[in-house]
Amino acid sequence: MTLPIHHLLPGPKLFPPQLLPGGLGLGLARGRVHEVCGSARCVFAAFVMNQSQGPVMWALPGWQPERINPQGFSNYADTGRIIFAAVRRADDLLWITEEALRSGATPLVVAELQEPPALTPIRRLHLAAETGSEAALRRGELPPLALLLTPGSGGAPGVESRWRMQPRPSAPTRSEYSMAWEITRLRARTEPPARWHAAQDGKGPIELTPLPTEV
Repeated sequence: MTLPIHHLLPGPKLFPPQLLPGGLGLGLARGRVHEVCGSARCVFAAFVMNQSQGPVMWALPGWQPERINPQGFSNYADTGRIIFAAVRRADDLLWITEEALRSGATPLVVAELQEPPALTPIRRLHLAAETGSEAALRRGELPPLALLLTPGSGGAPGVESRWRMQPRPSAPTRSEYSMAWEITRLRARTEPPARWHAAQDGKGPIELTPLPTEV
């Protein structure tokens, strides 16, 4: 008897997670959709990109004059791996993200959204990521994951996890090229809320230090 492929492949929770920098074992489940908010959300995506391999599909509003500067990303990741997709309509942002996940052709899919999506689009993205995971595993490649970059405090329902990243003043003992941020895990299916201080000096390694959880 031939079993359907979903009986032969591990579920999303069993895929090796995409680790974040800092050496603390923080990770994002593959084959799933995650949300990132905060004014440094694009830097968070660059952090994930730095720890991953392969091409990155980055969907963004084509009518928006503000764009990420690849030169500014050079401290975090190789911007030559990014495939930018500037769309003409807001609905196309979710459509192209869904298609990229379904293909499983890129291990990381990033979408700059103007507002958090509703539950139904999130479910569609999860299903597309599961389909893309099966396709990627057939080719011996990593299952994809999606980062939805949303404004304000985010709030997309049904995401695997929600993170916030904000810039913070760097320590006075560091050089003039140092940067610092606060990373907060606002919610996750299997992990509690938590906060970390992230720091980087020039192009050096990113250091994460746990912070007390806000009440």
